[in-house]
Order: sequence, then C-alpha cells, then structure tokens
Amino acid sequence: MIIANIIASILVIIGAINWGLVGIFNWNLVTAIFGAGLPVGAVIIYVLILLSAIWLIIACVMQRGRISYRRDI
Repeated sequence: MIIANIIASILVIIGAINWGLVGIFNWNLVTAIFGAGLPVGAVIIYVLILLSAIWLIIACVMQRGRISYRRDI
C-alpha cells in the first residue's frame, strides 16, 4: 500500500502541475507530449491521474486522515 501511495502521489502532483500550466500559461503539458487532439496516450495519463486521486482519497479515509509513505517500526 505504501508503494501505491507514493506512485499515486507522484501522478497527482504531475496532474496538478499540468493544470497549473494550463491555468497560468494556457499550455497543456500532456497535449504537448502526445500531440493535438485526444490520443490514446493522453487518455491513459488522464485516467491514471484520476485513479490516483481516487486512491489517495480512499486511502486517506481508510487510514483516518493520514497517508502513509513508510512502514512504522
């Protein structure tokens, strides 16, 4: 679960940076990488970011407001 939390956090940060670039500069990083329109690669990235956000919400609820990034010893 720790690995999933780390990967999900990275993907959500990438999504947040992309939306920040869209909001400030009107430039979409995912579109710049995968090309204009809505290619399959861009759809996969957007779906992975969505699933990551849902995962972090569920993990936060299950762990009573905390997301764990390391094992407690």
